[in-house]
Amino acid sequence: MRNDTVRAAAIQIAPDLSGRAGTVERVLNAIAEAADKGADLAVFPETFVPYYPYFSFVLPPVQQGPEHLRLYEEAVTVPSGETRAVAEAAKRRNMVVVLGVNERDHGSLYNTQLIFDADGTLKLKRRKITPTFHERMIWGQGDGAGLKVVDTAIGRVGALACWEHYNPLARYALMTQSEEIHASHFPGSLVGPIFGEQIEVTMRHHALESGCFVVNATGWLTEDQIAAIHPDPKLQKGLRDGCMTCIISPEGRHLADPVTEGEGMVIADLDMRLIAKRKRMMDSVGHYSRPELLHLVHDMREARPVRQVHDVDGEEDDQDAPLGARRLEEPSNA
Repeated sequence: MRNDTVRAAAIQIAPDLSGRAGTVERVLNAIAEAADKGADLAVFPETFVPYYPYFSFVLPPVQQGPEHLRLYEEAVTVPSGETRAVAEAAKRRNMVVVLGVNERDHGSLYNTQLIFDADGTLKLKRRKITPTFHERMIWGQGDGAGLKVVDTAIGRVGALACWEHYNPLARYALMTQSEEIHASHFPGSLVGPIFGEQIEVTMRHHALESGCFVVNATGWLTEDQIAAIHPDPKLQKGLRDGCMTCIISPEGRHLADPVTEGEGMVIADLDMRLIAKRKRMMDSVGHYSRPELLHLVHDMREARPVRQVHDVDGEEDDQDAPLGARRLEEPSNA
């Protein structure tokens, strides 16, 4: 039986810009530190391993080739030695871990979120559905199969990355699956102070609208790291601030002081009974919804580049059809 209280850790931390080995070591150290503080859940920043592609925000596309290729070399595959190390740490510390990585899948990179259960099982690998602005030069797109809430030792956990939270239907897809804890992350050290302000508004709104807890982590860059990414002081301004590592209740309140500068860890206890307290008043996918007027069609099939058609007893088996190739049918329980 799950506990009524879950202790969560939202971790604001700097990557090792030299490569994935150093960043993974920082992840493992942070997991141990959070566990020593009694955490049942640890959430890390967006594409933290090996690092968020900050270079793509300040370099024109024609100059990005060398750094983009270096990111390919340092990105992780799933599974790999790096993901197994995180899984083992989660199991050893009996902790759910949500980690953002740059995932390499043959010739493409993806902004990927990994949810490891407390027994070390990888419960979810999902890819950001629409990279934002400069990110579209770096990552491919995810699909509806990743918009999924998973059962874990601490409850039902869902995840979105950065401006996916500005897609209300993506958030609604998670709400319909009874999300209890929403793990989110942003790059941090980007855009300027307004980014941190926007993150706070967005996280508080999702908590209120979904009636769930939000555990959000943003990254951090040191001054030396900023200088290494670009020498121009004017462009360096775009690599500062924009941090809002926080934990929000279903009532839209901060459960601890957020971290907006430097490295740090927000620790808070989540009273899971607050979910029912909030939803008694407003349940966006229950008594406050009007599905006969407005409803979501969520295609949860994995998008694949090839469709295999087999002849089964003289009939075409089209189960692996790509998106748009098969007729959509109303679910039986609609």
